[in-house]
Amino acid sequence: MSDEQKSSGAAMRLLRRVISIGWKLVILAAIVAFVVYRMRFAPIPVESRIVTTGPIVQEVMGTGTLESRVSATIGPRVSGLITQVLADQGDRVTKRQLLATLYDGDLRQQVEMAKADLAASKAGVDRAAADIAAAEATAVQARASYSRNSQLVAQKLISPDEFDKATQQRDVAEALLKRAQLAKVEIERQVIKAEETLRYYQERLVDTKITSPLDGLVIRRSREPGDVVVPGSEILQIISTDQMWVSAWVDETAMASLAVGQPARVTFRSDPDRPYSGTVTRMAPLADRETREFLVDVTVKDLPKTWALGQRAEVYIQTAKKDQALLVPGSAILWQKGKPGLFVSTGGYAAWRDITLGLRGTQNVEVSEGLSAGNLVIWSRDPKDNSLTEGRAVAPVSAP
Repeated sequence: MSDEQKSSGAAMRLLRRVISIGWKLVILAAIVAFVVYRMRFAPIPVESRIVTTGPIVQEVMGTGTLESRVSATIGPRVSGLITQVLADQGDRVTKRQLLATLYDGDLRQQVEMAKADLAASKAGVDRAAADIAAAEATAVQARASYSRNSQLVAQKLISPDEFDKATQQRDVAEALLKRAQLAKVEIERQVIKAEETLRYYQERLVDTKITSPLDGLVIRRSREPGDVVVPGSEILQIISTDQMWVSAWVDETAMASLAVGQPARVTFRSDPDRPYSGTVTRMAPLADRETREFLVDVTVKDLPKTWALGQRAEVYIQTAKKDQALLVPGSAILWQKGKPGLFVSTGGYAAWRDITLGLRGTQNVEVSEGLSAGNLVIWSRDPKDNSLTEGRAVAPVSAP
């Protein structure tokens, strides 16, 4: 092969190599251009909603449990053996209704003994009165004899010994009268003591009949017939259903916006799709030092068909309301350098707007400055997506 042919073959191989590298560069450049276009210029899908006006309610949320304002632990005042329990869990009871009884045989016997002691004491009073009457008669006679003998001794018609005897008889009669009077006082005290003893045993006998202190609902039964109970132990637990409330823990940052009488809605976890109306009844002036929350009691006007004391519930307390406000979705709000703002679509491109916020609802937020009704607000579908920037082409999709 000649030198000219060898040179021509080398040139062809070099040309094919250059062409191969060139195609690869072209393809790479096209890929880079496509990626840049997609990242910088291609419209990105975003959620969107037209700014409208409408009502908004600002609420403070808290979590708590259903409680009764009035409850009572039913137990005995005296120790004893339970003979009957006449109410069970779920029963409605009325005030003064008999709920349980204790064995009362010993107390009945003690009452009868106390009655006998009282009768004997009263009989002693009668005897003491008779003794006083006899002592008074003797004393009257002794005083008369003493008076008569004192005149006679002055006239020396009787001897001094006879006068001394009359004096002694008078003194003895007076002493016996005083003794009879003191005996009567002592017996009267015994009568009072016997009456108190009888009253004590009668009251203890009454305490063997345990009644309801209120109209209410039995929520727990702790004892059965045959159990021995002592004062302070529980037989039944009763609540009043006249006023039921949710004792909810609310963050202390909301304290300044809450007040007694504010309306609220309550949702029970057993029936989350139905809200129940309520009212703030009281607020505890004490915050938990760990959770930084404080208790707010929200009275519930109605209850689910099936409910239980202590069940969990969420309360939403209305702190402010507007009938006409400029509304945007809360998910559209972004923060830059500590200030709120959002993106709107202008001619197919994203534009940043600084805004001033007003009331904040559960889903929508009021914008008091920076927007107008009819603006198209946009936001990224993925909260972590940062591709939405000023001037970026967008393809708005209406949010549900």
